Amino acid sequence: MNQRSNVLSPLVITFVFMAAGIVTTWLLWKDARVDFVVLLGANVLFFLVSVVAFKIQYKAMHHSNPNVFIRKVMTTMLLKMGIALGAVMAYVLIAGQSFNKPAVYISMLIYIVYLVVEVGLVMKLNKRKNA
Repeated sequence: MNQRSNVLSPLVITFVFMAAGIVTTWLLWKDARVDFVVLLGANVLFFLVSVVAFKIQYKAMHHSNPNVFIRKVMTTMLLKMGIALGAVMAYVLIAGQSFNKPAVYISMLIYIVYLVVEVGLVMKLNKRKNA
């Protein structure tokens, strides 16, 4: 397996473990007052956003101008925050009275997990001399 296909494996592993954890909790804790469908949707959304953000940052990491990398990190941060805000606002409008606050709070924890994994991955790649 080459280097390029192996780069996204921490994000994929995080996605699989988060999805398995959500489904397992859903099956074991059926009387919970948490909307697990929202959690699964948040997991998919934040995985896709993290993959796009990582690809943008990875491409900028190899640019000759170091300012490009900083600008792309800031751009992806605003992109992720905007998408998260838009998703919550859409959920508020769609759910109406059945809005589930615990699901939104747990979704924000999922956002933080993906953020930590992505930042760790970028920092690990940036330490390499050929990065």
